[in-house]
Amino acid sequence: MSLFRTPRFSDGDRIEVEGAPVRLKVSGLARRVSLRLDAARREVVATAPNQRRLSEAAAFALERRAWIAARLAELPQAQSLAPGDLIEVLGQPCRLEHVAGRSRWRVAEPGQPRRLIVSGEGEAFTRAVVRALKVEARRVLTERTEAWTTALGKPMPVLSVTDARARWGSCRPPRASGFGAAVEVGQIRYSWRLLLAPYPVMDYVCAHECAHLIEANHSARFWAVVHGLVGDHRPHRAWLKANGSRLHAFGRG
Repeated sequence: MSLFRTPRFSDGDRIEVEGAPVRLKVSGLARRVSLRLDAARREVVATAPNQRRLSEAAAFALERRAWIAARLAELPQAQSLAPGDLIEVLGQPCRLEHVAGRSRWRVAEPGQPRRLIVSGEGEAFTRAVVRALKVEARRVLTERTEAWTTALGKPMPVLSVTDARARWGSCRPPRASGFGAAVEVGQIRYSWRLLLAPYPVMDYVCAHECAHLIEANHSARFWAVVHGLVGDHRPHRAWLKANGSRLHAFGRG
């Protein structure tokens, strides 16, 4: 009889491996224990096919401590924000400035970057910048969603802007039948961090989600709708894949 009990874990538990966060996950689709990097959450996920094997997943993470350290070291450093910093908003430079009072934007003068002026010190300054960017993101994303839904002949969906880490956008089309279907409109969610991407990339995500109001799938018909709106989508998807972790690190310092 063993004097040492194997630790019991539950789905969603977190452990530390050499100071690095590792989240334990159960997936019915998994056939074996595995590790993957969740760049948006800046953590490693150890997946097991069932709860009984979560201890095996935890042990596997400990064995792969060097791999975990290397993957996390490759992530962009969390970016804190301070007065004088130059950031990019829809691909254009924007200077952060500090002043007492309400947050406001200043139109760029010839040869100069746009300015975002907010109040606060230290972390309060960072929070004020993020709040102002979220407001601007809602304005721009609403504007582009209205444009694409009009082009598709669809009613404006209910729109929300979040800080989702798994998706840049999601769409729930209106129901085709059932109680209330005649008056229900679709729902679209966006990550506010799209404001930190180049304008064409942000606009592609809007077109992508609006196309789901017609085709609630990723079939050839769906991609044909997207292509009709923005042309070749592949460069935009590639940009998000290459730069997504940097966007998620913004303002988390």
